[in-house]
Amino acid sequence: MSLKLYPITCGHLTGDLGDLLAGGKGKVTLPIPCYLIEHPKGTLLFDTGMHPNCQHDPVAQVGARLGNLFEFDYHAGEEVSARLKALGRDPADIDVIINSHLHFDHVGGNAQIPNATMLLQKREWEAGMDPDIAAARGFNRREFDVGHKVKTIAGEHDVFGDGRVVCLPTPGHTPGHQSLKLRLDSGEVVLAADACYFCRTLKERRLPQRVYDAAQMHASLDRLARLQAGGARIFFGHDIEFWATVPQAPAAIT
Repeated sequence: MSLKLYPITCGHLTGDLGDLLAGGKGKVTLPIPCYLIEHPKGTLLFDTGMHPNCQHDPVAQVGARLGNLFEFDYHAGEEVSARLKALGRDPADIDVIINSHLHFDHVGGNAQIPNATMLLQKREWEAGMDPDIAAARGFNRREFDVGHKVKTIAGEHDVFGDGRVVCLPTPGHTPGHQSLKLRLDSGEVVLAADACYFCRTLKERRLPQRVYDAAQMHASLDRLARLQAGGARIFFGHDIEFWATVPQAPAAIT
């Protein structure tokens, strides 16, 4: 059985480009991606999008600072559980959630995937469990500490032991951010998540206004650039122009 990748859009946010790309001007619309990955040994989600409460009262869900930083274009039927059901997949049958990091637009749907094991970097989980660090990094424990079995990893991790699904540490945006490398039949794909918001981020090395560690983020961009130079296709975290070129579920990339 081939590895299958299903890109899924779970709503959009609109915010100031200057917050996300140094020197940027005007507004930018951000797709919120999730990825269903089917491997012969298990079914995974890479990130889960926003909590359904963000469809009607985002400030109550994520707090005033984040809730007022963005305009939310997110409606019933766009949450990850509904997207999966539309594909004929039962959210209860997902084996693993691989969270890139613990921000609200990447873990908000975790609670809709009740039986999965969370897989994330140990540094990220520890940051999320520390009240002071969590507050400083914009982590909301009630979005991700929702009863799942948690497996923490330290560094690169081959999920199934066959080199087809590999977690890559790409810190800087947050303490333990990770990307995901997939070896598809058609070639290598790297789901960068917020290690690289836009194509321009990688080309121009203009970081977001707020990062955990700028030096680490530049090193992570160097790693992504090396992978790209070696033939990998980088899936940028929130690049709407790039996202328009990506086949959307129910289409699969194999």
